[in-house]
Amino acid sequence: MLEILTHFSALRFLRSYSSRLGMLATISPRALMANRLLPFLIENRGVRGFAVEITEGIPDLLGWRDYPPDVFRQLGHALAATPLLAADLRQDARLNLQFQGKTGEDSEPPLKLLVTQIDSQLQLRGMAKCGPGASGDFQALMGGGTLACLIEPRHGGERYQALVGVYGDSLAEALQIYYGQSEQLLTRVRLGAAPDRFVGLMLQRLPENSSDDDWVHVHHLVQTLEEPELLATEAETLLRRLFAEDTVRVFEARPIQLQCQCSHAQISAMLLGLGEEELKPLLIERGRVDVTCEFCGKEYAYREVEVRELFAASQAQPAEHRLQ
Repeated sequence: MLEILTHFSALRFLRSYSSRLGMLATISPRALMANRLLPFLIENRGVRGFAVEITEGIPDLLGWRDYPPDVFRQLGHALAATPLLAADLRQDARLNLQFQGKTGEDSEPPLKLLVTQIDSQLQLRGMAKCGPGASGDFQALMGGGTLACLIEPRHGGERYQALVGVYGDSLAEALQIYYGQSEQLLTRVRLGAAPDRFVGLMLQRLPENSSDDDWVHVHHLVQTLEEPELLATEAETLLRRLFAEDTVRVFEARPIQLQCQCSHAQISAMLLGLGEEELKPLLIERGRVDVTCEFCGKEYAYREVEVRELFAASQAQPAEHRLQ
């Protein structure tokens, strides 16, 4: 469940990041990486936070679909939000953030599907499916739909899922509402998306180290932050401006890799999962199976002989060693 991601005490936060960089008295210079997750702590307020900046790899991953501008913006917000949600993902696992549009009796939603995925190494990808000419604000595109967060351990173990309705006037507000309902940590989120830049900011109250007045102070400052300023300002400068009267400690940034992780092995595993009988009609009609990755558009082609060899090799292996 999503609550697992929010259970993070001040002591654990300090131990995790100060061990890598050491405690800094002031905001540190920016690490030289285009895509990054930047942890920080407003020490005198008992509030922790994370900033996300993504500027590299956007056209390579998303350009092939030619998204309508409003859909691109919502996808950019989701891609900026996903590393924030995964900041505490310590196990070898993958986090999926998925939106499913609400289908009416006689109509389809303008935004049918939006999916982002990230693993514990912060390898990030995302995609959306929409109707032609889909446009409008968050509520027009996503209102009435369902938002799900799923954590999938890579090597077995229990899967965790949180499923909620979409509320609020933005994805940031929808996430804030969910965190509030989870009764874990009070949270404020800000997200921004431009054609060449995705950014996000998340702040969370650490109850054992923060008073009500501390949180109100931070909340009011964050409320003044609008998307244009968030997009135009580097994270360290933004923190310095917002919390000029507070003690902000910044920790070592972690690189985010905005790229698809699809591979021939993964596509082969998918075909094995479908089963040979399911693929027979395609082989009879075309003599091959063509697969296009929904995230990056890369095409994979399997000739009939390759499909048969794939299933033959799988059957020849012991069950515990078969490609899955």
